[in-house]
Order: sequence, then structure tokens, then C-alpha cells
Amino acid sequence: MDKKKIDRINELAKKAKSEGLTEQEQAERKALREEYIAEFKGSLKAQLDNTVVLNPDGTSYRLTQKHSEKQ
Repeated sequence: MDKKKIDRINELAKKAKSEGLTEQEQAERKALREEYIAEFKGSLKAQLDNTVVLNPDGTSYRLTQKHSEKQ
């Protein structure tokens, strides 16, 4: 996400606290937040996919994703 979009998220957050947002601004803020979160999650997943754990005995393994059951 580029710097302009992050600045816009922050600008909308400040405006929401001080004077409130119009419906159009709320929709824009929601879309920007969703984009930011998706990019953050993707970056974190990529970082974790490339993480290797080293054991004291010298062996190593890559992290794997655990699938939890949703109830």
C-alpha cells in the first residue's frame, strides 16, 4: 500500500474523531482499511512461510499452517 493511501486512512481517522464522516467517507475508509488489512495479512503470511525454526540439535523445519476446526 502506498504512502498516500495510508495518509488518507489517517486523515479520515482524525476527521472521524473530530467532526464525523459522511457516508461516502465512511465507505472510502472501510475500503482502504480492508485493502490495508489484506496486504498486511499477505505480507505476514509470506514472512511466516519463509520462516525456518532451528532446533538445538541442529535440525530445522519450516513452519506449517495448522487448520483449526470452526464450531
